Amino acid sequence: MRRIFIMTLVSAAAFLLAVSCSTQSKYRSLRQSHTSADLTFMKDTFIPDLDSAGATASRDTLKVTGLDGEELLIMRAVRDEDGEMVAHDFLDAAKVTAKFRNVAERNGKVNINFQVIVPEEMVDSRWQLRLYPDMFVMGDSVRLDPIYITGLDYRRSQLRGYERYERFVGSIVTDTSVFINAFLLDRFLRRNFKEVYAFKDDTTFVSDNEWRSAFGVTGPEAVKHYTYSMRVKMNERKKSRMDRMFRRYVKSPIISEGLRLDTIVRAADGSFVYDYIQQINTRPRLRKVDIFLSGEIYQRENVEYTVPTSGPLTFYISSLSAFVDQRERYLTRVVERRLQADTRCDIEFASGRHEIDASLGDNAREIERIGSYLRTLMRNESFDLDSVVVTSFASPEGKASFNRSLSLRRAESVGRYFSSLMAKYADSLKMEKGFSVDEKGRVRLDGSVGMIDMISRSNGEDWDSLDSMIVRDTVMTEADKSEYFSMKEVESDRREYLMQSKSWYKDMRERLYPSLRCVRMEFNMHRKGMVKDTVHTTVLDTAYMSGVQALKDMDYEAALALLRPYNDMNTAVAHLGLGHDASAYQILSGLPRDARVNYMLAVIHSRRGEDREAVECYVRSCEQEPSYIHRGNLDPEISVLIDRYGLNRQEEEEFIY
Repeated sequence: MRRIFIMTLVSAAAFLLAVSCSTQSKYRSLRQSHTSADLTFMKDTFIPDLDSAGATASRDTLKVTGLDGEELLIMRAVRDEDGEMVAHDFLDAAKVTAKFRNVAERNGKVNINFQVIVPEEMVDSRWQLRLYPDMFVMGDSVRLDPIYITGLDYRRSQLRGYERYERFVGSIVTDTSVFINAFLLDRFLRRNFKEVYAFKDDTTFVSDNEWRSAFGVTGPEAVKHYTYSMRVKMNERKKSRMDRMFRRYVKSPIISEGLRLDTIVRAADGSFVYDYIQQINTRPRLRKVDIFLSGEIYQRENVEYTVPTSGPLTFYISSLSAFVDQRERYLTRVVERRLQADTRCDIEFASGRHEIDASLGDNAREIERIGSYLRTLMRNESFDLDSVVVTSFASPEGKASFNRSLSLRRAESVGRYFSSLMAKYADSLKMEKGFSVDEKGRVRLDGSVGMIDMISRSNGEDWDSLDSMIVRDTVMTEADKSEYFSMKEVESDRREYLMQSKSWYKDMRERLYPSLRCVRMEFNMHRKGMVKDTVHTTVLDTAYMSGVQALKDMDYEAALALLRPYNDMNTAVAHLGLGHDASAYQILSGLPRDARVNYMLAVIHSRRGEDREAVECYVRSCEQEPSYIHRGNLDPEISVLIDRYGLNRQEEEEFIY
């Protein structure tokens, strides 16, 4: 038996040694050959190979009309030995892997789609291959979600670690009652504390205080006395070691978040291919995106091989924002020489009085507000203050003639008060503004022609405002309001007399009348240095230019919201960027057919599957602007036409007809 056991050990050791040698041999092979994963596009790019044997022939032709009305035959062609372009049956291409591709930005987003190809020699059941795609955008590096290819044996090793850890966690006691010596506690209580023991089968709740008062010890203290403290300590020690034991047993944790893929492979039976799809948001001046691939091979927790970084896979981004018309747009504005501004001056007056009392009600704060407003106007760099019209109103109590006189005196009082304030402002500002005040209290701007006049006016009793307040009032009943308005046609003094006998008059007079004793101030100004009453000028259309900037930033929704009313080229670009082909076509059809319009129409026709119209518009745009020959290779809607019909196979500035 002992001999059999020894032979078994030797056989196992020999097997492990052979496996280890095999693994090391694979590592050496990887290092010597610098084996790496690779990147390519999901759909292979084909380059014509005219010498390919066994290829089948195909031809695409179209008849289109050029700018001069001449019919042109668009076909695949090659240059013959004399240098002439002749029609040719292109053979199906030999497969060549490309390292760049043109992708289109649409609605501010770009789809970056590529394949990750892993050779079979990098896949092993005992390994975990971790691949890291890195995206470089305008100097910034962004690590995309990694790809894990996990061997079956590697995953089994991971799971065994989790199983060992789970056994450890399972050994931690969660029910602390198992640490209590229930037998001894029961016998102790039965022998020494019969009253306590009687509680054993009693469901009546007994508080700790009741227990202590009866037996001199709390329930927790009794339980603690008969608890195995060493077992408790050992259990607590296990709890404190949970993190350390996890790291000990689980050498390589299974990651479930932040991964694009974690696939299990049994053995290497061919190359592994994964389609990677990534959408990115564009940004201004974004022209290309580079993708690199690096990685590592793990065996257990150790890095055994660092995968060489692949060459870049480059995506050249074409954006419809390139068609933005960046010319500034202006609006015609009529500038008035004179300007008016007004404000309500809520200065309270005592009943029948016209003097300003700063201590009355909220007058102090209101005076400060109006004073601050006047200071701002007097400091204004664009306007000169010509006059201030003060109009005062009175509440209806008393004679109408007296109220007209009273409201005028109030207006004059307000005028004198603020004239005095302006004189003080002028004195404090004379060094910078040069104000002076005449004997009537009028303020003059030194060096100017006009005076700042205070003009006082009386509007007497303000019945219109009272009517409006009655309509909005929530205290008076509808019957009260109807009774009030039934007297509307009565002469004012008679009307006030009739209202005094009504039940609602006293409340109305106390609540509403004070608001009728108000003053309104109107400020008349003129633009400095302006002689004519009106001037027509042009100003930059800031709303339109904000829309243009949004287009340049490829924020097509914001751009369309701003540009929709203009219905011009830039509006069409916004529609096209959002995929609103019908709306874009309607606008473009009404514009002059320059190179840009023809090219954008070619994009729309190509999206609709209208090849003849698309090629015709594209050919015309290239005739008008040769730079669109190169542009056509950037937009997928046009590049598919170039490939399908063999366009632009001559020198860079020539067409193929």
